[in-house]
Amino acid sequence: MNVPISSRREAAAPPSFSRIAAAVLLAVPSLALAQDDATDAPSPVELDRVVVVGAMTDEVLDRRRIERTQANDLADLFRAIPSVTVGGGVGLAQKIYVRGLEDSLLNVTVDGAPQRGTLFHHIGRVAIEPELLETVEVQAGPGEATSGFGAIGGSIRFHTRDAVDLLQPGRAAGGLLKAGWFGNDGHKISTTAFGRLGGDIGILGSFVKVDRDDYQDGAGTTLRGTGADQRLGFLKIGGELGGGHRITASYEARREEGAFGARPNWPVLEGEPLFPVEGERRTAVLNYGYRAGDSLAFEATGYRTTSSFVQDRFDRWGRYGADIETFGIDLRGHWTGAGHAITAGVEHRDDAVSSEYLGDPATWQPWAWDPAVGRFEERGKLHGLYIQDQWQVADPLLLSFGARYDHYDLDLTTYGGATDSDGISLNAGGSYRLAPGLTLNAGYAEAFRGKEIGDAFTLEQRPGRQTLAPGLEPERVDNAEIGLAYARDGLSASAVYYRMTIDEVILDQLYAGPPPQGAVYYENVGTFRSSGVELRAGYARGAFSADAYYNRYDSRLNDRRIEGYEHIALGNSMGDSWQLTLGWDPLEHFGLQLGVSRVEDLEAIEVLFRDVELGYVPETRFIDKPGYTVVDLFGHWRPLRSDRLELFAGVYNLFDRSYRAHASVGDYTAIPDYGNVVGLREPGRNLRLGASLRF
Repeated sequence: MNVPISSRREAAAPPSFSRIAAAVLLAVPSLALAQDDATDAPSPVELDRVVVVGAMTDEVLDRRRIERTQANDLADLFRAIPSVTVGGGVGLAQKIYVRGLEDSLLNVTVDGAPQRGTLFHHIGRVAIEPELLETVEVQAGPGEATSGFGAIGGSIRFHTRDAVDLLQPGRAAGGLLKAGWFGNDGHKISTTAFGRLGGDIGILGSFVKVDRDDYQDGAGTTLRGTGADQRLGFLKIGGELGGGHRITASYEARREEGAFGARPNWPVLEGEPLFPVEGERRTAVLNYGYRAGDSLAFEATGYRTTSSFVQDRFDRWGRYGADIETFGIDLRGHWTGAGHAITAGVEHRDDAVSSEYLGDPATWQPWAWDPAVGRFEERGKLHGLYIQDQWQVADPLLLSFGARYDHYDLDLTTYGGATDSDGISLNAGGSYRLAPGLTLNAGYAEAFRGKEIGDAFTLEQRPGRQTLAPGLEPERVDNAEIGLAYARDGLSASAVYYRMTIDEVILDQLYAGPPPQGAVYYENVGTFRSSGVELRAGYARGAFSADAYYNRYDSRLNDRRIEGYEHIALGNSMGDSWQLTLGWDPLEHFGLQLGVSRVEDLEAIEVLFRDVELGYVPETRFIDKPGYTVVDLFGHWRPLRSDRLELFAGVYNLFDRSYRAHASVGDYTAIPDYGNVVGLREPGRNLRLGASLRF
């Protein structure tokens, strides 16, 4: 008998009530650079806005930055964000890491709708089309109570565009046509229509089509199984209703098809088969906001997201499918007065994950652990309460403190059994203006998460075996930061030091142990510790701008450096990274941008600990991650001196470097019997040309 998946893991998190005193005494969050007024209430339509906690390492990507770099996937989108790295090569397989923690440990939302669960551990959990985005907010590390349940590694908030924002002054309707060509290798077409239905109520519809062939790496090698066809439809309606009311409703359907390797994030050697794959995500969101005067506001978000992934393993068990459904609601109110800005709310979410054999029973039954069971399911429920206060004590001093309580129930529907976890997450911190433009920030935040629904491709279990270790404890996370920020006269700079600890890490280790452990077995495996430094500097004067960062961190599980293959669903290690972005906009309708990224070598990473424990190999081995430097160049031009026609040109990886991103699986090919364990190399030089026509 065999299982149509390789054993992997998932993570979780809880808080620590015993640390209440420390949480209150330590000043938490980090105020944005020289924020002068923190007493304004969050807008009732910006549900996920983060104002203080962790703000020094937060980043916001706006529409202008997204368009100018012609971002087509996650790697493009986050290329210049210090705390974020993306690896995996092909779009379907790309995984996001924030401070080295995998996206399964992040709270990712689209217009407030959480994107939960894992369909298959060899593909990424996050799928988004940059064309739809107005802004992207990145919060590194645990933050305020409003950040959501279990935001261990932080949160990423995608906000889509509104129809009224796209309309030109005096116009009631309009459209946007875009076309792009990539030299390595494909094309993209999108069309968007938008109009005003009355007052500030608008409607927007978009269709995006992306076709990609297999790309070439920097050595000129065509990487099989990296092409895909993507289709996306998006509809959004709503706006200001008057009387303080606002409502928007949106629906997005994203579909991707291609032929990939059995593990899409690993290379496919010549002669190896490619397997048809279909992936889909559908998200419906309803946002409502009400502002009653200057001091009181209310907002509600309801959502439903379904994701699916089907792989046809025609060489073995045939078609195998995975599905995740998440729906829920978040209600919160805001009150401002007497120097305080208080947000309080409740959250409820239902999760369901399932997988099943989709082919002829005669084909898959010889491969199943139990021929009588071909469908597998788990369900979870979340209940959360939270409150956050930002208190402007005096003109130079802002304090922020909050707490949230979460309870999560997990039901192992197919095999019976259940577990639940609950806990309190605290945060406290502040920002003090030492001098004009100079701010001291310090912060402490906790996060809590117990075991949630599992990886869909690992739900099947041998009869009589266990998935959850007896007495499984929730993860307990704390993160402390301190930093200085300066912003004045076009010059900005910041320095941040942080330390994070995750106690009782929940992980499905690489291979099953002795009975009663199943093929997938979640247990508490120890303590994760990470510490790092992030330095940033920027300067802008006239047509010229420059931004730079340096990022260094060290992440270890039980004092062993983590690696993306050994610790899948937990994290990965990257070398020190440097980024320099230069911008020159001599005219309002013309500009250039140069980006230089450097990742330093990471040597002697010890691996195969688990294999030694189980007796598969006699000793651990070591792998290296070579460093690399990548240069990107972008330009934009409005020949009619208006946004009616805009032309874009860019070159990713200008010097055609051949490299494997440190956020991908490391190279094990020199280790006997592990020759197929290696991540994809990134694309080589990629010339991109694009045009946008507005009417």
